Amino acid sequence: MKKAILATKVGMTQIFNEDGVLVPVTVLQAGPCVVTQVKTVENDGYSAVQVGFVDKKDKTINKDASGKKEIIHEHGTTKAMQGHFKKAGTTSKRYVREFRFENAEEYTLGAEIKADIFAEGDKIDVTAISKGKGFESAIRKYGQSRGPMGHGSKFHRHAGSNGTSATPSRVLPGKRMPGHMGAVKVTTQNLTIVKVDAENNLLLVKGAVPGPKKALVTVREAVKA
Repeated sequence: MKKAILATKVGMTQIFNEDGVLVPVTVLQAGPCVVTQVKTVENDGYSAVQVGFVDKKDKTINKDASGKKEIIHEHGTTKAMQGHFKKAGTTSKRYVREFRFENAEEYTLGAEIKADIFAEGDKIDVTAISKGKGFESAIRKYGQSRGPMGHGSKFHRHAGSNGTSATPSRVLPGKRMPGHMGAVKVTTQNLTIVKVDAENNLLLVKGAVPGPKKALVTVREAVKA
């Protein structure tokens, strides 16, 4: 059975392994996730498992005798999505994601997916939205070299020439320039699970994982392991 789970990033720490070597690890709160839908080739045209993660309050609309509406939890789960989660026999979830598995039929609607689907030593791929850095220079963004920082220099931290002269007299596509950095989807491959705490649904992953603390992280079996 192919494995995947949704998690939130708790932070980084370090632990000693059996050989007494200090290992830096990222702590992930993995699950519990609930299977909210099982998609099949016959019904949906492809095979996939849809899972929900982290409870979310429902949006409710109350009317008084005069017909005035009162909205409770305006940004909560809509009535349509409440019905979707009710079919799976679970509460409303904040995050809903799909995993395209060829063996999706092995999962059952409403089943829980916990951290213990992974074991110590497993290789995984993690995907998350990286930390946003805002508007950054070409030196920070791409690691370009700067000019001399002496008093006589008129070229310190500029990006340098933007293009060519008379021929073709334009800025070529793909030119690296200052701009927005970070806040993009990043996948780190072949990370190793150092420890699994099944009781608390924690995964300790060797090395760094993209994104800030509390970020949503998708954990999958490594495709290149």
